[in-house]
Amino acid sequence: MNHHDRHSNGKVSYLESPERRKEFSPEQLLNRIPLKDTDTLLDFGAGTGYFSIPAAKMINGNVYALDIDAAMLEIIKEKAVAEQLTNIVPVKGSIEDLPLPDGSFDLIIASLVLHEIQPLKPLLQQMKKALNKDGNLICLELEPKRKDGKAPRLTMEKMETEMNEAGFQIAEKHFPYESLYMLAARKHD
Repeated sequence: MNHHDRHSNGKVSYLESPERRKEFSPEQLLNRIPLKDTDTLLDFGAGTGYFSIPAAKMINGNVYALDIDAAMLEIIKEKAVAEQLTNIVPVKGSIEDLPLPDGSFDLIIASLVLHEIQPLKPLLQQMKKALNKDGNLICLELEPKRKDGKAPRLTMEKMETEMNEAGFQIAEKHFPYESLYMLAARKHD
């Protein structure tokens, strides 16, 4: 087993952990969002489909599961087959690899992934372009535990600033549990 396989297995066990689901289930988030049956959703950094699979059950529109890790997309494909879901579109790569024109998404969910992207503003601007005029971006991140700035996490305040500077308007702030924050932002021209 190479280093990447060990990393993927550790990542999968965290992403699929019952503790994570108990603290803040994907259904809890999706029920907070005014999803419409016809919505087209992008799960940015989809991982094992933690949000993709439940979202695909709630809407008839397509759910694009975007991830750079092919192994994660295979897990999503297997889950989609097991659940008989035909509206999940796995996409390997970055947001530029999406086979859709600008303005195609009603909702983008970015869970525990934006902190890894530096600089963040160009990606947020790309997300803004990908959203339709009434589109929303949902960001879930962990507050940094350390105050020394060495952890690769962004505070809610810093993330809010980044989102505002990229042309988003924060509509809701929420702490689903102790260290996890959620920012719901609307595309703002």
